[in-house]
Formats: sequence, structure tokens, C-alpha cells
Amino acid sequence: MSAFLAQLRAISVWANREKDDLSKITIPVWVVNGDNDRMVPTQNSYDLANRIPGAKLTIYPHAGHGAIFQYHEDFVNKALEFLK
Repeated sequence: MSAFLAQLRAISVWANREKDDLSKITIPVWVVNGDNDRMVPTQNSYDLANRIPGAKLTIYPHAGHGAIFQYHEDFVNKALEFLK
């Protein structure tokens, strides 16, 4: 329970601070999420990808926080392509 409460406090602090400037990131970035993630809201993935120049975004349908496991074959193929 203490870990859960600590995580909630951290989320509250994070939600109320100014967003970091991610426009200077120059390495390739791939943001992956499910369209129904309760731990990392999907909207945050869209926001992150939009704030990093050239970021690639993949949102898996009908998937939650474990989207990469739910769509493991597609994810592995895309990951190998991204890492080339």
C-alpha cells in the first residue's frame, strides 16, 4: 500500500509541473501504447510523440498497458525495423 500511495503522490507532482522541452531530442524515438492503457493514459503517448521531433507513434487497438505483449508479433517486427 505504501508503494501505491508513493506512486500516486509522484503522479500528482508530475501532473502539476511544467512540461519538459523535448524539442531538442535528436535520437530516434518510438512511442508505443495501447488505446486503452489505464496506467499510462493513451493521450500522454500522443502528447509525447508530438513533442519529440520525428518521433514514431504506434497505438495498438483494443489493447491496454501490455499492448506489446498483446501484439507481440507485430511489435517485434516493427521493433526490429525501428532498430535498423
